[in-house]
Formats: sequence, C-alpha cells, structure tokens
Amino acid sequence: MAFIPIYILILFFTIIIDYIAGIIIEGETGKRRRLFLIISIVANVGVLAFFKYFNFFTENVNGLLALLHITTYPIPLLKIILPIGLSFHTFQAMSYTIEVYRGNQKAERHFGIYALYVMFYPQLTAGPIERPQNMLHQFHEEHKFDSQNLLNGLRLMLWGFFKKLVIADRLAQYVTIVYAFPGQFHYLNLVISTIFFGFQIYCDFSGYSDIALGSAQVMGFKLMTNFNRPFLYATNITEFWRRWHISLYTWFNDYLYTPLAIAFREYMKWGIAAAIIITFALSGLWHGANWTFVIWGLLHATALIYDMLTKKIRKKVSKKIPASIYRVSSILITFVILNITWIFFRANTVSDAFLIVKHIFTLYHQVPFKVTVLDLVTQSEFVRLGILTGVLMSTFMMVTESRLSAGLSELNNKPIVDFLFCTFVLVSIILLGVFNGSSFIYFQF
Repeated sequence: MAFIPIYILILFFTIIIDYIAGIIIEGETGKRRRLFLIISIVANVGVLAFFKYFNFFTENVNGLLALLHITTYPIPLLKIILPIGLSFHTFQAMSYTIEVYRGNQKAERHFGIYALYVMFYPQLTAGPIERPQNMLHQFHEEHKFDSQNLLNGLRLMLWGFFKKLVIADRLAQYVTIVYAFPGQFHYLNLVISTIFFGFQIYCDFSGYSDIALGSAQVMGFKLMTNFNRPFLYATNITEFWRRWHISLYTWFNDYLYTPLAIAFREYMKWGIAAAIIITFALSGLWHGANWTFVIWGLLHATALIYDMLTKKIRKKVSKKIPASIYRVSSILITFVILNITWIFFRANTVSDAFLIVKHIFTLYHQVPFKVTVLDLVTQSEFVRLGILTGVLMSTFMMVTESRLSAGLSELNNKPIVDFLFCTFVLVSIILLGVFNGSSFIYFQF
C-alpha cells in the first residue's frame, strides 16, 4: 500500500476466496471439494501469473511472432509493478487450502486469524513459507511477555542485520560492478565476484530469515528454520537443498515433486528424473520471470539427477577414501557447482551468463589493465574495503555458525561471551555496515 494503495485489494481478494474455500472444502465430499480447491489454486496462481509473468510471456510470444514475421498485432505490455512478497504470500495461502483438502488441517473459522496467517508481518515479504499446522494454533494461544524470548529474538535479529549489512551489502558493491559489465573484466574478477555472490545471497537471505524468526520470537511465535548451514555441511546438491531455503524446498517437494513422482512411478528412475526437471524448472520460474532463472533451475535438476543416478557408485568410492578427505572434497565440489549455477541466477541476461562462463573457463584476460584484479582493488577504496571486510566477516560468520549449532541460544548460559559477541556484532554493524537502503534480494521474488 505504501507504493500503490489499491494493491491491498489483491490480498483481500485471495484471502476471502481461500477463507471461504477452506470452510467449504472441509464440509464437502467428492467432486465439490476438489472444485473449491481448484478455485482457490486458480485464484492464487492467476494473480501471481498476471503480475509476475504476464509481461514475461508476452515478450516471448512477441519474439516468437517476430521470428515468424508476424508483427501486425503485437501483444502490448502492461505497466504493472510486482507487489512485494507476492510469490511467498501465494505459496503460503495455497498450502492452507491444500492441507485442508488433504485432511491435515481443520479449516480456520476466525477470519481475522486466517488473515493474520497469510499476512504475519515478520515473514510476509520473504518467508519462510509457513504451513498452517505450525502457525494457526499459535495465533489462538495467549502469548505473555517472556524475557528469554526477547533476548533470544533480539540476538537473532542482530545476527541477521550483521549478515545483511556487513557481509551481503559489502560484497554486493563488488558483485554489482562486475556483473553490470561482465565483458570488461578479467576472468579472475568474474571468479571472485561469483564466489562473493554465493556468500552475498546466503547472508542476504539467511539474514532476512534470522530477522524474521527473531522478530517473531520476541512476540512469542516460532517460525520454521529456513537455513541450516548449507555451505558447511552440504556434500552434494541434494543435501544442499535440504539445508537451503528449506521452506520452499519442502513446499515444492510436498505439493509438486511427490505427486509428480507418484504419477510417473511406472517409469522408474526416468519418471523421477522427469519429476525433478519439472519441479526445478518451475522453481526457477518462481524465483523470477527470466530465462536465467529457468536455466538455473534446470542446472540444479541436472545435478540432483546425477546425485540420484550415482548414489551407489559414490557410496563405494567413499569407502575407499578416508572419510574426512571425502567429506571435505565433496563439500568443496558442491560449492563450486553451486557457484557455477549462481552465475545464471545473478546475471542480468542469458547472454551475460554464458559470456561469464566462457571467460572463466577460457581464462579470458584480454582487458585493459585498469580492470584487472590488482588495479581494481588498489584504485577503488570501497571495493578494497568491501573485499577485505567481506572475506574477514564471511570467515567469521562461517566459523561462528558452525560453533553456534543451537542458533545462538546457547549464549544464554554464557553471559560474558554473549556480551562480547553482541558488542562485537553491533560495533561491526555501526562501523562496517552499508546503509544505502538496498533491499533484500528475495524481495524481488
């Protein structure tokens, strides 16, 4: 409403439809239940498709017609702005009616509480994408002030702001420059910026999730964990997705991949592969209306299919190599694969993405000296500071998150360590944070 007040009607429209559909689905049987589930899904997906994908598909249709030399009546583009967080809101709303339809959740009769479920402010704009089983009962419970919740929540929020302002936004200063003009940079610049983007997007998105979980905890609400140290413990892409954006992965797994895998089960592994490809192609499209995201999704699908087909072989290999060496090498290989896929996630266009890949793998360096690594670092003060703080803070973040396995809550029993930790993080934010108003990456989805 801050940008376009009438957009609040989008929420009113879908909330009213889903609220009514949930009650009818619970009370009906047979085809009528399925009908209202379809109405609910069509309403939610229709709103998302219109605002997020109408111009994308229009541009592609017009491009196809141009190739066929049909240019008489091109489809006009619409001047519309994507409402912030619409993708997250849509998926959370759909999970409610689907769970009611499956009999896993009773329909919510209190309209205000149902509206609060899909509009709960900590996670409205960028998740985590919650399930009704976890949230609805919490809105019916009485929440009294709890000093422990306050301290745990504020500490987690502080850590989230550190990830976002000190690490993600510092690294973004370097990444943004390189990815804006990828053809003008040395291959080492491209490698560094790609690795930096991996840390940037992790700290940006997991930082938001920490702030969301923390702000909810301050009020006594518990949101699901959305990240579980994916860089430190993921030994393959399958394991990565069990630790990265967990709420989205489980949503696609429960509501798309599993039904597809069941439908294709007669085709054995090929059926599973097809289900994976469809799921991750749509997952890529969910992230953005651009072919770069679709390719990113298909690359992950390819890696997941590889994991599935080579599982037995990799298990045999792991027995012939010392466990520590196999694990570390697997984590490093996974990280490299992730960074290659993130080129397509971050690049502005498909051609830019392929240009970056080409220059990295051909060790392209035919560029003016002024844009080589050493010169860029020494002449640009903010890039130098960005790299320095980015590397140091990323290392600190990784070490800290590996040790604080309980999500910072173990500091409750260590008051001196807690004070020093929070002081260090707060001072770092004040001195090294970037306060230029840059939004969270996932707000655009």
